[in-house]
Amino acid sequence: MSQVASVNTPAENKLAMKLFRKLHGRKTPHGLEIRILRRLPRIALVGSLLPIALSVLVRITPSEPGIDRAKHIKSVDIFAIATEVTFLTAVFTVAIGCVVVYVMKGPAYVADAYPVEHADHPAPRRDDPAEKR
Repeated sequence: MSQVASVNTPAENKLAMKLFRKLHGRKTPHGLEIRILRRLPRIALVGSLLPIALSVLVRITPSEPGIDRAKHIKSVDIFAIATEVTFLTAVFTVAIGCVVVYVMKGPAYVADAYPVEHADHPAPRRDDPAEKR
């Protein structure tokens, strides 16, 4: 069995290029999403340092008498880890939203025409009794 390579003709290539024509000058300017994306690394870094600082602070400060120090440190560490995971999840979610908005504001493309046969005289709805009179 010999396989024949499919070679596109110039007419097929021209048709394919017509399907993906960009509307020139039709790009929405960047807005809040770019400013947020540029600030997210700094926000993520500062937000990540706060729970770490809390965990370090609880180790540095002296504990009050009558409190189990190991249990207190363990509880603060669990809280710090949970806060960190929640915060990074929120930052990642905001980043995904900004990327989606950025992509959606990209260039517009010319759509294919879809002829509608009843565009001038729409057919009456079947369940509308006023249309049947």
